[in-house]
Amino acid sequence: MIKINQKSDSLLDHKTECLILPCLEEKKPGGAVKNIDAALNGAITAAFENKRFAGKPNQTLLLNCNGNLKADNLLLVGVGKAKDVSAEIICKAAGAAATLAEKSNFKSASVYLNDSCFDKIAKGPRYGELAGAVAEGAGLALYHFDAYKSKDEKDDPPSRLQTLTLVPATKTAILKKSIDRAEKIVSAVHAARDLISHPGNTVTPTYLAEHAKKLARKSKLTCKVLGKKEMEKLGMGALLGVSRGSHEPPALIVLEYFGAAKSKAPTVIVGKGVTFDTGGISLKPPASMDEMKMDMSGAATTLSTLQAIADLKLPVNVVGIVAAAENMPDGLAIKPGDILKSMSGKTIEVLNTDAEGRLVLADALTYAQRYKPKEVIDLATLTGAVLMALGHQAAAVIGTSPAMIKQLKESGTATDERVWELPLWEEFEKATKSDIADLKNIASPGVGAGSSMGAAFLKAFAGDQPWTHIDIAGTAWGYDKPYIPKGPSGYGVRLLIHYLEHRKTK
Repeated sequence: MIKINQKSDSLLDHKTECLILPCLEEKKPGGAVKNIDAALNGAITAAFENKRFAGKPNQTLLLNCNGNLKADNLLLVGVGKAKDVSAEIICKAAGAAATLAEKSNFKSASVYLNDSCFDKIAKGPRYGELAGAVAEGAGLALYHFDAYKSKDEKDDPPSRLQTLTLVPATKTAILKKSIDRAEKIVSAVHAARDLISHPGNTVTPTYLAEHAKKLARKSKLTCKVLGKKEMEKLGMGALLGVSRGSHEPPALIVLEYFGAAKSKAPTVIVGKGVTFDTGGISLKPPASMDEMKMDMSGAATTLSTLQAIADLKLPVNVVGIVAAAENMPDGLAIKPGDILKSMSGKTIEVLNTDAEGRLVLADALTYAQRYKPKEVIDLATLTGAVLMALGHQAAAVIGTSPAMIKQLKESGTATDERVWELPLWEEFEKATKSDIADLKNIASPGVGAGSSMGAAFLKAFAGDQPWTHIDIAGTAWGYDKPYIPKGPSGYGVRLLIHYLEHRKTK
């Protein structure tokens, strides 16, 4: 991960390979940009006049300084109109600039914290928010996953931007605190992306369990892992049913963090951890099945959110639960028409073995009730239907608490990890009823509303406390942002951290 520091310096005298300068969307250069333009003999003005650069959000322009500045190169990055500037816009701009700096083979770069751009958030304590947004955006953008690439000594190593220096007018403790915070969030998001990037022959339920144990030792969390025998004793027939066709044993992974009085009920976060999903007997089409290694993205977000919570020492109580299994079409695998008995005692008619995520979550949500939770949030790559509804632009949020959904939507707007509410109508719950069991895992043909139907099934196991389900099938992968490289996004970590820090408690 890139090293980020700060150095108080004047704009014209700062020495660096690449000086990144955020710019407002204006008709001509103003503020600090105007001073730099004068030193560069009007090169920036010419770029504005020729419409090569206008300061639009995430727009970039790289110029060679030709000895006119102490910096070797100048990289302008747009942040849009002054009235619209926010921390998230700065985060995206920093990601766009850092990506271009790395592609330009710079080993180090600096970002000038341009007060003239950020009047709304560059004063007093909020100055730290500006620095944190820059550090977070750059750190998130410069993610690389090279674990399986051979290291041929004959080849040159790939270019990496190694150091980013933030240049404020005055070095402050607020900035250091903000940079430290950003680095912890970036580290957690990178950890989630790593878990999702690994193939299914690496990340198994056992691998997730070992990852959780290491995380607990490092971050002073409490970890327990329930294996097959423990799950059999608890009657977790739904989770065990999904894993029956695999040689990989299932695991129910629990991480506990108590940053407040233990008497306070915790928030429980539940993540779907299907480490590879073939669809089981209801086999998926072969095209793009390789991407089903990401069907444990809910688990990755859950574990990494607990990492961030512990690293940030948030004053909250949170329990993370991961239901981990592999869905394979072995001779022992469950079949369409089979009936499973869940931990709750409810029986489930399995009409499609590819609707397995809701089965593993059913037992995990029941187990969550042991903590008498204040609220429960589950995350899962649950349905392809959510892609039809929302594409890759937002996750679906469905639940029993309008207050929770409202706050999650606000956190989604603040972090740009957006959620959009879908309904949980009585008709959907009725459609989950089975003729020969308590529930069926898919609705009858013609009902549609696949994402809401999945949530309606989960509601039967979610308990009486406030509960929300977040379907991240569209956002866990292919979620296009300037600070998200191709592949897994790590969606949900920043959303949940913001939610936990800003939620209104009774």
